[in-house]
Amino acid sequence: MSGTEDRYCFNVEWFDQQADVIRRYMLTFFPRDNGISMYDTKNHRPFLKRSEYAEISIDNMYIGATISVLARQLKLVEYADEYTKRELSNAKGRTLGMIKPDAYNNVGRILSAITASGLVIARLKMVRMDNKSAGTFCNLDAGGEGSGPEHVQHLVSDVVVVMELIGSDAVNMWQAMIGSFSPAQAQGEAPRSIRAQLGTDDVRNAVHGSSSSQVADAEVDFFFGANANWPTTALFNNCTLCIIRPHAFPSAGEIVSRILAEGFEVSAMCLWSLDKASAEEFLEVYKGVLPEYNDMVAQLGAGPCLVLEVRQEDAVNSFRQLVGPHDPEVAKHLRQNTLRAQYGLDRVRNAVHCTDLPEDGLLEVEYFFNILYSRK
Repeated sequence: MSGTEDRYCFNVEWFDQQADVIRRYMLTFFPRDNGISMYDTKNHRPFLKRSEYAEISIDNMYIGATISVLARQLKLVEYADEYTKRELSNAKGRTLGMIKPDAYNNVGRILSAITASGLVIARLKMVRMDNKSAGTFCNLDAGGEGSGPEHVQHLVSDVVVVMELIGSDAVNMWQAMIGSFSPAQAQGEAPRSIRAQLGTDDVRNAVHGSSSSQVADAEVDFFFGANANWPTTALFNNCTLCIIRPHAFPSAGEIVSRILAEGFEVSAMCLWSLDKASAEEFLEVYKGVLPEYNDMVAQLGAGPCLVLEVRQEDAVNSFRQLVGPHDPEVAKHLRQNTLRAQYGLDRVRNAVHCTDLPEDGLLEVEYFFNILYSRK
């Protein structure tokens, strides 16, 4: 490639809701200063001059990713030139990660380990499999160590969390993190691996990872492909909504661990990249009430956010106590042990959204896990 500065080019799509059309651009990313420029491929003219976007990094740039630029949710659909494809395709491998039913109480701990490893969680959701779907999944790697009937029965015993993980040599990297299929063997070979620390036996071994890139493609498509239609696991009772905001997503594992440790049940979980219209619709109750409304909308659409249905008796009020005051500065002075005191930065980037009023708990959960879920 000519020139002295690296640049990576992608074809991206933006769904213009007002016009009800998909608009296509070529986006160029400059890793030296996290700069981007955009070119309108239909009208053959520049759309955005080179500008620095500090919240976007090379880690965010992979096929299938969604990034926020000028309040637009842009989906990266393909590499726009051979140089970008050659440089990034190997560095952006993918694998399926699954947290099995026996590791439910350690979901947060596992998410933290993934974040610390440098792997990117591109997609995530909680699903409940039946015998047919679990059997189909186990047969995707026919003859593999997790393909027997006892594994099917374990997978249908409760919810699982499935993730598409992106990174350099992602399959082998995740396999190294989780350790040998047998927890007993893992304890001898890699005592710090996930299965060594959390697994019980060859069936209840905490996590699953794809055995090869070919199996990874099939497994990721099984859960996240165009034909995947998994029903929500939300229960819609005794519930409140939790949103781990984009700026706090790197700490999502720690936040989930704290929620579970406080005795709350996480009955639904999904990673969302909200467009501006959905963020405005959800936060409309704050319009004209909070001066930070427009900034709150922008923050909610700035990157991926982890959305949870959280359940307990008197869920809304009890969860609000854990989350803390709206302003993290107030929380740090009055209630230092709350989530906003520990992970919040300011009134806009206050780490966690929680339902304010008891009568709104179900409504907010339904907005994400019924209305938006059906649109995905």
